[in-house]
Amino acid sequence: MIIVKNLRKSFGDVRAVNGVSFQARDGEITGLLGPNGAGKTTTLRMLYSLLPPDEGEILIDGLDPRRDAMEIKRTLGVVPDNRGLYSRLTARENIAYYGELHGLSRRQIDERIGQLVTTLDMADFIDRRTEGFSQGQRVKVAIARAMVHEPQTVLLDEPSNGLDVMSTRALRDYVRGLRSAGRSVVLSTHIMQEVAALCDRIVIIAKGEVAADGTAAELLARTGCDSLEDAFVRLIGSEEGLLA
Repeated sequence: MIIVKNLRKSFGDVRAVNGVSFQARDGEITGLLGPNGAGKTTTLRMLYSLLPPDEGEILIDGLDPRRDAMEIKRTLGVVPDNRGLYSRLTARENIAYYGELHGLSRRQIDERIGQLVTTLDMADFIDRRTEGFSQGQRVKVAIARAMVHEPQTVLLDEPSNGLDVMSTRALRDYVRGLRSAGRSVVLSTHIMQEVAALCDRIVIIAKGEVAADGTAAELLARTGCDSLEDAFVRLIGSEEGLLA
């Protein structure tokens, strides 16, 4: 479970995150929805201790990223926006390397990779170098790498960017499986269809602040709208950023 209270982060004179608070519960998918530049990625980077917050409190499974950065890395699975694969390594080597960093034995790594290859349908490219991979292949490797140590909490930063229809469907099925397994999943996106298809709760962020927080039904009731897209526009007070 993630608890975020009054999170703030500035870069010079730019206030990227300005008092963000929300909770992401186990067994649920929590969507961070907002236009590009809203502060979603900065918020996620503070959650996985890449950036220190200027103010505020973060607890991830009872751990504070400022005090427990290494321990949090063991309980978190992170799929960052840039994927960050090592292009000269094969998909298998990319995943195995992260398994080794998490202290898994060779037997554990081999077992987990075998399971992930089947679940994510990676058999055709698992032993190829990742240089030249398609977006869909890169995302699958990034997810497998993030999940090799079976983390309880999973952070996904716009994972479906650039994916085709079939890859997007496979990704959504996998994320639903994480929820069914009782994991806490935070999904950052600006794609309305993704939120509607996956998220149990929605946190709408605009200009670094939480514009709304609730279930899809609650947001529709609050705005009196018939669609999440219309509710989103009303809650952020602008049509800017509606990209999908």
